[in-house]
Amino acid sequence: MVFQKYNPFAKSIYENVVFSLRIAGRAKKAELDEVVEYSLRDAALWDEVKDRLHESAFGLSGGQQQRLCIARAIANRPEILLMDEPCAALDPIATLKIEELIIMLKRDFTIVMVTHNMEQAVRCSDRTAFLYMGKLIEYGATQQVFENPQHPQTQAYVTGHFSW
Repeated sequence: MVFQKYNPFAKSIYENVVFSLRIAGRAKKAELDEVVEYSLRDAALWDEVKDRLHESAFGLSGGQQQRLCIARAIANRPEILLMDEPCAALDPIATLKIEELIIMLKRDFTIVMVTHNMEQAVRCSDRTAFLYMGKLIEYGATQQVFENPQHPQTQAYVTGHFSW
């Protein structure tokens, strides 16, 4: 799970990434080192932090901390990656990096992402669900939902004319 506000643990960059592996009882240094490198590479962070893996995660920028949280979330190679507004607390440059990362990661992971940013949904998703008051209103291919919605509530929302 990747949350709105980046939430690295009060540990080193390295220990943030291997946290779930240690909990699962995996402790071989060579394996942990390998997981740290591929997870940070997959999160587009390796080149920025490879020389300071044992420094505090809190020394990273906000965008880097969010990418570290993504690296931590994918370290155990989950089937599904949940993301709740992963760019909400980030500036436009960090948001672009996270969006590029999401597009890359969806090749290897099923990503379920909540966003209120319709443009981001269009840029990053293959399928979109529109929910209102806990009810699923419409679900389909992202392009279809945004360009030719089947439900009046969806049409109103994507055009900015919702008044219910």
